[in-house]
Amino acid sequence: MITVDPGFDRDEYDRWLEQARYTLRSAERDLDACDYAWSCFKSQQAGEYAAKALLRGYGRLAAGHSILRLLEEMRSGGVAVDDVTLSRGKLLDRHYIPPRYPDAYPGGSPFEFYDEETARQALEAARSLLDWLGKMGEHQ
Repeated sequence: MITVDPGFDRDEYDRWLEQARYTLRSAERDLDACDYAWSCFKSQQAGEYAAKALLRGYGRLAAGHSILRLLEEMRSGGVAVDDVTLSRGKLLDRHYIPPRYPDAYPGGSPFEFYDEETARQALEAARSLLDWLGKMGEHQ
């Protein structure tokens, strides 16, 4: 079970969480510039970095790009990850490949499939996830 641990690697946690916050700010700028596909991808990346921050702080392997899987890894380690947080991870995971690759769609280019509402939903999910993971790390 993951508990408050004097061996928690604060430097590694902070390093990854700062990258998550930086990437989230970039996603916000992309939204303002109407680059919705990139905003969604960067929101996913911010969530992924934040999830990896907590796991790496605990010295756990943080492999892969699925936020859902990273959150499930936390849960299996004893972190109380609720269903709302898991849902945010699922939403963000949808934006890992499709915003970047034209062959993710039967025709057209990724930017044609993203809009402001989708980007705002992804940003809100990422913000909430970063807030939650930030609070989890504060207790270490």
